[in-house]
Amino acid sequence: MAARLIDGKQIALDYRRAVREAVTERTQSGKRAPGLAVILVGSDPASQIYVGKKIEACQQAGLVSQAVYPEADISQDELIAMIDRFNADDTVDGVLVQLPLPDHIDASAIIERVRPDKDVDGFHPYNVGRLAQRVPQLRACTPLGIVRLLEAVGEPFHGRQAVVVGASNIVGRPMALELLLKGATTTVCHRFTRDLEYEVGQAEILVVGVGKPGLIKGEWIRKDATVIDVGMNRLDSGKLVGDIEFEAAAERAAWITPVPGGVGPMTVAMLMSNTLRAAELREARTQ
Repeated sequence: MAARLIDGKQIALDYRRAVREAVTERTQSGKRAPGLAVILVGSDPASQIYVGKKIEACQQAGLVSQAVYPEADISQDELIAMIDRFNADDTVDGVLVQLPLPDHIDASAIIERVRPDKDVDGFHPYNVGRLAQRVPQLRACTPLGIVRLLEAVGEPFHGRQAVVVGASNIVGRPMALELLLKGATTTVCHRFTRDLEYEVGQAEILVVGVGKPGLIKGEWIRKDATVIDVGMNRLDSGKLVGDIEFEAAAERAAWITPVPGGVGPMTVAMLMSNTLRAAELREARTQ
């Protein structure tokens, strides 16, 4: 394998340690620890595991966390009332509603109900708009985590050809905005892209987040590209794989993220960082 692995676990650990140190400094100076509230609707096993990891990470970082688990048949109005209670709670700096939501609930309305200054997921239109206008505040955790991974390996960004495969509101679109903010020349590919192989082959920075195992062939990768695989797919064998043919891509790339152990840990670390930042921003506004 020619490519060097980008160790998301270690880089995430460094960020979580920095959050822990900042929280300790806050509490020692008489300030309260930042608080995070998580709402998980229903009993989806994968979401339960993910929320559990977030709560554990909060505890390790010294954040104050609380989670509520309403039944899957909760009404939209009841869920909105729950969000409103956390919005009004001065001990809660971040409010996170775990996605996906049941079909009878309008996810967009729920995302927009969370106060922008408590939107630690970075999904609220206000925060996405701030990023688009190049004055970001709270930023989507996965794209921000990817930027931090790229910074950790010395990615120069400026003028580099960046290609994002996938145009979701959670990863692809904010990722493109993050890369533009860093000065990269950025292309977004999606289901209507006519020649995906060609576009991928132009990428000096490639970020793929589609949810289709092996969608991107290893031979498509540009020589010495930096490759970020956001995909997390479980095969029938139980093995976790990304959206990129890892072994073949690693023969051509300069840097590549593993699956698992690449992007995933950074998403949780950025949630911790966003919660701390939300607390600091709220305090700055009241001073």
